[in-house]
Amino acid sequence: MSECEPGTPSFEMTWSSTTSSGYCSQEDSDSELEQYFTARTSFIRKPLKDKDEQIDWEKPVLTQAEIEQKIKEYNSQINSNLFMSLNKDGSYTGFIKVQLKLIRPVSVPASKKAPSIQNANKALRSQVVTRRTSFYLPKDTVKHLHIISRTRASEVIEALLKKFMVVDNPRKFALFERVEKDDQVYLRKLSDEEQPLHLRLLAGPNEKVLSFVLKENETGEVNWDAFSMPELHNFLRILQREEEEHVRQILQKYARCRQKMQEALTTRTPG
Repeated sequence: MSECEPGTPSFEMTWSSTTSSGYCSQEDSDSELEQYFTARTSFIRKPLKDKDEQIDWEKPVLTQAEIEQKIKEYNSQINSNLFMSLNKDGSYTGFIKVQLKLIRPVSVPASKKAPSIQNANKALRSQVVTRRTSFYLPKDTVKHLHIISRTRASEVIEALLKKFMVVDNPRKFALFERVEKDDQVYLRKLSDEEQPLHLRLLAGPNEKVLSFVLKENETGEVNWDAFSMPELHNFLRILQREEEEHVRQILQKYARCRQKMQEALTTRTPG
């Protein structure tokens, strides 16, 4: 584990996800080519079991001795190599795990295929993007980030978006702490200045006590005005395909029922 220079956040990420994605291209668009990758096919929003409620977390200011003791306790409780370490300047480094639970697609530079770990490290994000792709991130994607204690929640969001080459405004997203308590799950939105690694240290390594989730920075309906015309056309195409599929399934269902009724009628004699 490398030490971080004072004031410079360190990010190291590992990929953990198992899912497949389909591809659908848009044949024509207004001024820019928009393609559509999707790891899910439905726009139907399932009710969330999580509750966006405030959980009172005590966030004491620790002395250097308390930090050192907390780090020792933390490291003694983990069964992996994701240790925390104390730096000479009094800061500390460690890992946090972030689960991505995004409902809407994200925008990435257009390409022939979905972004991967290999091409995500390219410098496309720094270029002026004139061609974009709408992409559903795989459900429950998990990222491990190696950060410093001074790393803010806003920097964590930016690092996650950069990893996937997402060109959407970071303000569209928010980092939440997730707490399981009394058989309920509670979410609290972190402020930009909060330090996730400090929260991780206070809570310990138990993911049920505290975990981190990246979500859209809203709790209401989707703001469709935030999408471009090509993206909206893509959404309409997907909705049309979903509607056609549902109609096909319903017609098949009633056709089977009708066939069984007719078979039953032919095997019975009048009276």
